[in-house]
Amino acid sequence: MTVHAVQTRHPLDPEPVPSTKARAVFVLGLIGLLTGPMVGGVIPATIALLLARQTAREAYAAGGYLTGGRWIRRGRTLAWIGLVLALTALVVAAIAGLLHLATAPGPNLAPGTD
Repeated sequence: MTVHAVQTRHPLDPEPVPSTKARAVFVLGLIGLLTGPMVGGVIPATIALLLARQTAREAYAAGGYLTGGRWIRRGRTLAWIGLVLALTALVVAAIAGLLHLATAPGPNLAPGTD
């Protein structure tokens, strides 16, 4: 029979606190996802990715006393999806524009004119 040692916290250790920036990353990622198809999601998604990098570094440096890793991962995922949706919308708009130009009628010339 093995006995698992239970690690107890030292009484002077600080309490783990949630990171407010982690929630901001999630909210910006969600806004980027929702507005991505309208191409307006590029800005909040980019800010979410930059803030996620900074927040992840701070959480790592805090040594476990700053929580919110799940919010960072979710926000980062939503931001990337928003960027992909915005890129897809741009590609579809470019293709639609090219197809519109390709089917546009040429100049009206008189019959029999070469």
